[in-house]
Parts: sequence; C-alpha cells; structure tokens
Amino acid sequence: MYYSLKTSAAFDSAHFLSGYEGKCANLHGHRWTIEVTAAQESLQEQGQCRGMVIDFGDLKKAVRRIADDLDHATIYEEGTLREATISAFREEGFRLIALPFRPTAECFAKHIYELLKQENLPVRSVAVYETPENCAVYEVE
Repeated sequence: MYYSLKTSAAFDSAHFLSGYEGKCANLHGHRWTIEVTAAQESLQEQGQCRGMVIDFGDLKKAVRRIADDLDHATIYEEGTLREATISAFREEGFRLIALPFRPTAECFAKHIYELLKQENLPVRSVAVYETPENCAVYEVE
C-alpha cells in the first residue's frame, strides 16, 4: 500500500524518428503531456509537509520546469542530422535540442523519470502522451 500524487504538464515540440519506416520518419509535431505519479508507503510525519507525500508545489514546479525546457523546440537524436542541417536551422533561429536517445515517448518517459529522481522526488511512474489517447509509461515498483 502507498499514497500517491499525480500532476501533469504539457509542451509542444517537433521531432522525427531517424531510421523509422513510416510517417514518423518525417519532422512532425506533438502536444506532449507528461503525467507524473509520486508515491510513498507513508506520509511525512514532521514539519511543514506533515501528512503529505511531498509538497504538491514542489512536484508541480519540477514537472513544469522539464516541460518548459522542451517546449517549442525541434528535438532530435544526436548524430541523426547533418551539420549543414543543424547550421541552417540555427541560422533561421530555430531552437534545437539534441538528446542522447531516440525521441520516442518511451525514451522521454524514462529520461523524465531520471531527471525527477535526481531531484530526490519520490517518483513512481512517468507517462508521456504523444496524443490524448496514446502514452508510454516508465514505472518502477
């Protein structure tokens, strides 16, 4: 048994899947939604957060910060764009984010989980929605 909190934040970005055979090989955009569940077996017993898993405000700020960092950018896997393409995008003023992984919902979910754990937040799972109906979940028991 455990207590849990959930919060979410959304961001808009473009990506493509290099080496994929299908529509997602082309540059396209999503309104991504991050849904985070924080959980603990017991509530805090002392201090300002007594009776809480965590301060909702702290969880919301951390998730919002991640969403804001990814918002309105072209996100791509390192090594999948030519330097000339990167230079042309930058010359046009586009915001680019290179990541060391393929920008799939599954990989985003794990990446966001790891970022939140680095902040010592009691994260149990991260769901990343590419569309309102489709999400990938990274969960640790």
